[in-house]
Amino acid sequence: MRRPIDPWLVNTWLGLSIVGVFCLALAPLLAQTATGLLEGRAAFGDWRADRPGVRRLIKPRDLPPPTEAVANFVRVTHRTDEKPIVPSGFAVNLFASGLAGPRLIRAAPNGDIFVAESRAGRISVLRPDGGAGGAAAKKSVFASGLNYPFGVTFYPPGADPQWVYIADTGAVLRFPYRNGDLSPRGEPETVVPELPVGGHATRDIAFSPDGATMYVSVGSRSNDAESMSRLSGSSLQNFIPDHPLGAAWGNESDRAAVLAFDPQGKNKKIFATGIRNCVGLAIATDGTLWCSTNERDDLGNDLPPDYVTRVREGSFFGWPWYYVGGNEDPHHRGERPDLKDKVTLPDVLIEAHSASLGMTIYDGSQFPADYRGSIFAAEHGSWNRSKRTGYKVIRVIMKGGAPTGEYEDFVTGFVINDSAVWGRPVGVTVAGDGALLISEDGSGTIWRVSYAGRPAPAQ
Repeated sequence: MRRPIDPWLVNTWLGLSIVGVFCLALAPLLAQTATGLLEGRAAFGDWRADRPGVRRLIKPRDLPPPTEAVANFVRVTHRTDEKPIVPSGFAVNLFASGLAGPRLIRAAPNGDIFVAESRAGRISVLRPDGGAGGAAAKKSVFASGLNYPFGVTFYPPGADPQWVYIADTGAVLRFPYRNGDLSPRGEPETVVPELPVGGHATRDIAFSPDGATMYVSVGSRSNDAESMSRLSGSSLQNFIPDHPLGAAWGNESDRAAVLAFDPQGKNKKIFATGIRNCVGLAIATDGTLWCSTNERDDLGNDLPPDYVTRVREGSFFGWPWYYVGGNEDPHHRGERPDLKDKVTLPDVLIEAHSASLGMTIYDGSQFPADYRGSIFAAEHGSWNRSKRTGYKVIRVIMKGGAPTGEYEDFVTGFVINDSAVWGRPVGVTVAGDGALLISEDGSGTIWRVSYAGRPAPAQ
């Protein structure tokens, strides 16, 4: 006679089987977490997984289909004793506070730090005190009465500039300057009298190493060209031959692009197109132009990725018709099939809605040798994601002078909980002593990250 099966044994077997299947499914994620590299869907996380050293690699094949948009606005709280979190071996100290929404920051050749307080309409100068902590001892207003200034650079490139160039939202100005000046030596000159205004207001500016070319980034007027008129048929065919690949028109003319001029603001041309909002510009020593790009909203939690990329003349990055190669934006379906196979893939894809802003290429000698040539980018954080991401500074991983596609959390700790943050990183620059400076416009502070050569103090 066959004995009845013990229910306890059945339940135990089923339970172990379920646990086994779960562990098999979870094993790849656990393995990635243990090694610090998150790939595929595991790379699409939120602020709770962020910490210095965590790396992500997002590839075009990992992107999900478009979904409904999500609104998740952040609350910025008053900072008390919070401070950022940095990797082991590094230290972080407050460099400056009490600033009016500090945005882009740039180091002058003599070590002064120029700060765009954009909403206040001014550019200020912070002079480090020279002590071991590197704190800013003095703030001076270099220029005021400006119209949302953002980009700052020095001309000619090198150790002995003669001008400070400032990119207002609607023009490029230059001020007579010599190393160490805390105010201009004369009245400003208008170099580029007219840039498109409205919509994205930030304009960054950079010079080629030989000083012959001035690059100016101009973001789109709208999120997804929803207010740009539609061209088709003969109108489109007549437009295409006379404009760069992927150029926009109407109220998006000369926008979602990087423009190029000579140092006097003449000989304008569209250098690259389809870059929704290249907030941060940087120039490598070999002359390669880089963009830190803030992509569009309203395609779901994980689309499209923001990115940091090399930008070559004539390249087209897809906006508004495509994203990350030939992925067609559903809001523009069927409008530009001629462009599908002509979209340049960005080098480094960053989690969508991170809001990648200012960037710098590390050329100092204080950090370990493998950091030299690394790109640091500030992730401001955005509203278009159900689980918050961004609010940190990342390091783009380079190998042999080229990006691998991976990026690494370098400075975190600005998020308090799912609904609140105390800081929103905007600008990054390399100080004269090789430390990294980071501005954030939530609490109006600038932080100095230095290499201590030993584990950093507990945060």
